Amino acid sequence: MANASVLTPEQINQKVNRIAMQVYERNHTATSVVLAGVVGQGLKFAQRLAKAIETLSPIKVTLVTVQVDKQSPVGKRALLSDDSVLQEGALVLVVDDVLNSGRTLIHALEPFLGTQLKALQTVVLVDRNHPSYPVKADYVGLSMATTLQEHIDVILDEANEGVYLN
Repeated sequence: MANASVLTPEQINQKVNRIAMQVYERNHTATSVVLAGVVGQGLKFAQRLAKAIETLSPIKVTLVTVQVDKQSPVGKRALLSDDSVLQEGALVLVVDDVLNSGRTLIHALEPFLGTQLKALQTVVLVDRNHPSYPVKADYVGLSMATTLQEHIDVILDEANEGVYLN
């Protein structure tokens, strides 16, 4: 099966702006938020979301990375680029590109579980609706049913930018 375009660059920007507004609406009393982008396309998505939140709201954004072994996360701790964000009362959004089984996202949440946060929320650009783990996204750009054999590619670089179904 050839690559089918699911989201164009313009549609991705619309999704990012809509999610930024939803984050602001839900957390309108917050003065700051920590965006923890999962390394890879999740981090690129988090970078765009951070810019949109700061443009659309007065919320100050701190961006950190979460390193997760996506192939074999069991028994390996997810690593934060900056542990100083683990402060009591912080608002944290863990950001990834695609939610498939939930395995990556649930492991990316682990570094934050030992801190009494104001809220721990999740954001994905695409939710494929194949949950195997008890995690769901609080903010979703696009929810789509796919078969287990299909694959979603998110490309957030200027060349070939888009979301594709393979």
